[in-house]
Amino acid sequence: MTQRIRVIDSHTGGEPTRVVIEGGPDLGTGPLAERAQLFAERFDWFRSAVVNEPRGSDVLVGALLCEPLGVIFFNNVGVLGMCGHGTIGLAVTLHHLGRMSFGEHRLDTPVGPVSVHLHDAHTATVRNVPSYRKHANLSVEVPGVGRVTGDVAWGGNWFFLVKECAEELRVSNAERLTDLTWCIRQAVNAAVPEPVDHVELFGPPHDPANDSRNFVLCPGKAYDRSPCGTGTSAKLACLYADGKLKPGAVWRQESITGSVFEGRVEEGEGGAVIPSITGTAFVTAEATLVIDPADPLRHGIR
Repeated sequence: MTQRIRVIDSHTGGEPTRVVIEGGPDLGTGPLAERAQLFAERFDWFRSAVVNEPRGSDVLVGALLCEPLGVIFFNNVGVLGMCGHGTIGLAVTLHHLGRMSFGEHRLDTPVGPVSVHLHDAHTATVRNVPSYRKHANLSVEVPGVGRVTGDVAWGGNWFFLVKECAEELRVSNAERLTDLTWCIRQAVNAAVPEPVDHVELFGPPHDPANDSRNFVLCPGKAYDRSPCGTGTSAKLACLYADGKLKPGAVWRQESITGSVFEGRVEEGEGGAVIPSITGTAFVTAEATLVIDPADPLRHGIR
């Protein structure tokens, strides 16, 4: 039987989000973390069909709506804990559909509740899960590169934030940056128990109005076109831990494409911070995905 899945596509600072509006699997009504595990174990074919080629691409992030107001984010290789750009894209998408009004809304994710404040049709602020630095100044030996030092931090996903980078952070250098961060990620995961699946490089901003430019390697080896919401949260946590960012002060994080997220922190418990990330998103498509049982690649290329 042919299956149809209704989706809305958007991009947040250049990074795409595909929200599943209709046709998703029934995951029941349990805690969202349990539903995310069920989705990963029994419906990985659905994840792949929605975001992988031939319907999607490595850079695409999917968002499965869950009642009453929750979301499971997923990408080309699996389920994500949280997704900052995706939450902004989700809010703009729901407003586009007439399902979300301006103002603040609570949203459940597999790693805990967040809130999203929709300011207008394109701008939203995500108040993320508590974020913190786990390991400071961790040095690892990276084959072919040498010794690399950085921080391991949680921002809704696990990140390794490289302290110094001699590479120029520009799109035309993305292949070189991807190879570098992939090697760094492998070395870090051999050294720490946390499952680090994102690596961030930092450099000077191209626009002097901003504080920093970043390059973010995502779990499936694609790079983030936006400044990365959970990555910016991890960065804010490290800045706060180093005494370089006060509560309420604005940090403007520029992506490799030049898009910008504005970040702020509130003090949390145990040295953690509560980051808030503001960005803009735009709806790019309304579509119905068709899964034909006769198609040998109906569940995507994995």
